[in-house]
Amino acid sequence: MVRQRTLLLISLLCLATLWSCRLPKMCLYSQCREDVTAPSPQSVDLSRADSPFISWPLERVCRETTTWHPGVTFVCDNNSGGIGNIRNYILTCLRYAIEAGVTAIVLPEIRTRADDNLASIMNPHRPFTYFFDEAHFRRALRISCPQITIYSTTDDIPHAPVPFKAEEFTPRNLGSRGGCDRRDLNRHTDRFGKQFVSLLERTATEYHLPAPSTEHPRIFRFTWGVQWDIPVFRDGPEFVATFGGILKFRDDILDLGRRVTKHMRGLAGKHASSSFAGMHLRTENDALSAWPRYENQSRAYLSRAADMGFRVAYLATGNRTEADKLAGSARAEYGGMEVVTKHQVLKNYKEDLEVLEALTWDQQALVDFVALLESDYFFGVSPSSFSMNVALKRHLKTGGLYTRPWKIGGDGDGYSWLVGRYEKYWDDWLFMYDSLWP
Repeated sequence: MVRQRTLLLISLLCLATLWSCRLPKMCLYSQCREDVTAPSPQSVDLSRADSPFISWPLERVCRETTTWHPGVTFVCDNNSGGIGNIRNYILTCLRYAIEAGVTAIVLPEIRTRADDNLASIMNPHRPFTYFFDEAHFRRALRISCPQITIYSTTDDIPHAPVPFKAEEFTPRNLGSRGGCDRRDLNRHTDRFGKQFVSLLERTATEYHLPAPSTEHPRIFRFTWGVQWDIPVFRDGPEFVATFGGILKFRDDILDLGRRVTKHMRGLAGKHASSSFAGMHLRTENDALSAWPRYENQSRAYLSRAADMGFRVAYLATGNRTEADKLAGSARAEYGGMEVVTKHQVLKNYKEDLEVLEALTWDQQALVDFVALLESDYFFGVSPSSFSMNVALKRHLKTGGLYTRPWKIGGDGDGYSWLVGRYEKYWDDWLFMYDSLWP
């Protein structure tokens, strides 16, 4: 009898272990396949640049796609700009790919900007690893959405045309938009899958094409500018909070960002506190004329930081002249507040400084991104997609997996505050708050 009870208990424990791995809300992508002691999602700080990727919301969205189309591939490389733009373009393209039921994507490439002209953003592509961790991306997508194959390049697509040419289209044009502003979100995303099938069928008839298959692929590339297309909360807060985690920065950039943060804590400690504010000054020569100017940004940042008691601030900017100007104002007008950039933080750390200076302008911005996420309060500017991306990522501190949308406006959320105009939904770029993946 004792032996039977023991065997029964062991059987029940085994079943419980197997069942726990079927419960998606308890599993990170690297757990429940290798480690069944997954932490509760509420215990994971999703606002960090190196936060783990929770896979089950993406798994759920992929399961909701009932029809997958062999031979159909999306190429997600028609992007440009800084990390905010490029990150959102890739994520939006991938979300469209899932909705369309495509069975392959090409590993996204990243369009670069000119070193001598920051406004020149349509330069040759660099590989995915220019910003991101390729192994992490492949592993996360394979576990979450195994229906989709990742080709390394367009050359790897079986039976792709030579010379290569993709069919281009704009997703939002597949639905009747009526009198919508051209910048408005795609209100037809829930029906995009059916509309895409109609596009496949219509063009196949028009050009006498066979049904898509491995032997007869159909390869699509979106026109530029689809990164602000999808109303992100249509998939639920848990999807919004976790989807961006599939794009993890390169380990060397994350490590450098952590070291910058550590040095900032040490600097702040000299002022009797390890707390520091983060600031993003967006006044480079490619900033739009309608955006808040230097005076608006600097005055707002410094006065509010001083009121909050900060003695030290980390400044992210590509404009060194105005960085020095802001730091001077902080010292002279705000009680000796010390404001430093990443280069100044690392000036006494030769090896780290050499690593930083070996990076391009946009890669160095990723180091800023990491440090600003780790700051104790963040000041940025709307409608900079960089500032918005940092603020919305930090917003995940408010509710983790179940974070509610950022309330659009200048009052912040207790973790960040963005200077800007909040009157006109389109002219003030407020639509970006509804279409940006944290």
